Amino acid sequence: MDHHHGNGARRPRDYTGAVYGSLLAASVVAGAGTLGRFPRLELVLLLLGTSVVFWAAHVHARLFGARTVFRSASLADIRRAGVEEWPIVTAAIPPAAVVAVGPLLGLEPQATVWLALVVAIAGQVGWAAAAAVGVGASPRAVLGTSAVNLVLGLIIVALKAAFHH
Repeated sequence: MDHHHGNGARRPRDYTGAVYGSLLAASVVAGAGTLGRFPRLELVLLLLGTSVVFWAAHVHARLFGARTVFRSASLADIRRAGVEEWPIVTAAIPPAAVVAVGPLLGLEPQATVWLALVVAIAGQVGWAAAAAVGVGASPRAVLGTSAVNLVLGLIIVALKAAFHH
């Protein structure tokens, strides 16, 4: 990727929120899926609502967590933090969409949960790879971070499988 320097400098995109948001979405889907049948709308709202709550927590932490002395954040600070952390929310949209359109695909609830989980984990691995590529990492490092994120996702899958009745 080409990054500009100097006056028109652009920082590399930070995909951390998207990676984290995808892992969060996978965890929510796996947790809901262990409970047996579930209302589809409830899982969509749970995915989106959880991501918004975590987004707000990350915005708050970014604004105030590292400050040793509390001071008011400007509106610009709040807006910038909100935008920078927004990928936490957008990462939940693909798995939520899978849950929403499951019936159109002819999927039973548990099949929908598994597909949404796969989509969330694929997002997590993809965003991690994009982050590594974005900072100019070597192919080996890109593969390494992708593998770590895949293992984290597979741990969630294993936990879901262990508790699925």
